Amino acid sequence: MQTINQNDEPKKADMILIVGNIDKAVINTRCVNDLRVNQCESMLDAISLASRRSYTKIFIVMSGLGKKLDSALETLRQTCKDTKIVLLAEMYEEPIAMRLIRSARNPKAAADDYIICPVENSILCEGLSTDTKQTQHVDSSGQDEKLAAKIRHLERLATQDDLTNLKNRRYVREFLKQILDRAKKEYLSVTVLIFDIDNFKHYNDSFGHAVGDNVLRQAGVMMQRSCREHDVIARIGGDEFAVVFWDKPQDDGQSQLPEQERRQINSNSKHPSEVFFIAERFRNEISTANLSSLGAEGKGELTISGGLASFPRDGRTVEELFEQADKAMLQAKRSGKNQIYLVGNPGE
Repeated sequence: MQTINQNDEPKKADMILIVGNIDKAVINTRCVNDLRVNQCESMLDAISLASRRSYTKIFIVMSGLGKKLDSALETLRQTCKDTKIVLLAEMYEEPIAMRLIRSARNPKAAADDYIICPVENSILCEGLSTDTKQTQHVDSSGQDEKLAAKIRHLERLATQDDLTNLKNRRYVREFLKQILDRAKKEYLSVTVLIFDIDNFKHYNDSFGHAVGDNVLRQAGVMMQRSCREHDVIARIGGDEFAVVFWDKPQDDGQSQLPEQERRQINSNSKHPSEVFFIAERFRNEISTANLSSLGAEGKGELTISGGLASFPRDGRTVEELFEQADKAMLQAKRSGKNQIYLVGNPGE
């Protein structure tokens, strides 16, 4: 890889710039040495470079770039209006990345797209020509863009449930693994909720699978309304769902505390009351929803049972937290259903 010298002469376009630390963001970074890729560490350097050079794409590794990413992105966009800006986001940064990309709702946003890390270096360089194939690149650029769009679509399908458009089991388990690694270092609170729809087979048998599918979709929508933007909701199989609640440092105020104090808070942590209230709000909403597809008596017919387990009190790994939350859910069902249990006892 080529590291930029600030005194370099301006270079031709058809190059890419990567901003930030790519070690965790890009797979096989050694292969990037053979490509026309420049790298700089900070957004300030990126803005300076973009004012003097033309880049086809600029990739920004979000992790480690700090809280001023929004304003820095706006300045970068003003500096290079025609360059495609793509964010490289960790799973837990996806809500932030979605907010920062352009859309019909947010046409003035600075970034054009985002990719979940880690990413193959070949994906970064899609659409770039080589010196020996410049003409061919011009002729096939439209096809390259279509292929890249198709690849991104397939990547989304690999992590997204096609019925509810929520995340799937594969995504939520990998996300939880990543956020637990971060929680161990930064002493964050993480809680897992597992729930399913009580007597779901009855709805399929009585009203048909189309109605059952609609029930699952509506449950997903209501869960999204109840949760915070950064929490991750997934359908993990059949009528079973999982939610990962986690507290960002800026939300819980712990990031400014000394490490020993943050460790003490973490070691004594209980299930966050906010998480239990969120789960209860969803349970109440779905149990009073007017679901016309279930017939005239549809209102109040749908209930859920769920279990909550928190890191590190109830488990320190993905498997332990899922197992404990599942046990709490089974307790809720055996105790009459339509309730949320913490590990070992009913909800507080």
